Amino acid sequence: MSLTIEQHDTATGPVLHLAGDLDYEQAPHLRRHLDTLVLPAGHCLLLDLSDLDFCDSSGITALLAAHRLAQIAAADFALTAVPPRTLRMLAVVGLDRVFTIHPPTAAHP
Repeated sequence: MSLTIEQHDTATGPVLHLAGDLDYEQAPHLRRHLDTLVLPAGHCLLLDLSDLDFCDSSGITALLAAHRLAQIAAADFALTAVPPRTLRMLAVVGLDRVFTIHPPTAAHP
């Protein structure tokens, strides 16, 4: 399945809503999107994973690239609505202690 990325700019920074698969074939799509992203210092890059169907190690690497982009920009980085399987994978590799992870909002159960 392909990956779709919808960007919504908010007062606190961009929100990227990812839907589909974040895998070996689709992770470059997220990385290309990140290359075009303007992230001011002090803002927060938020990735909404509520509609993410699958994430493999290439997807995790793309999430790390997003985290690194935020660090370079002196901005914050967070994930929200992380699916249980992806959350488990993040925990196994210790990234649940690196990434800020927010629970789903009322809009994304």
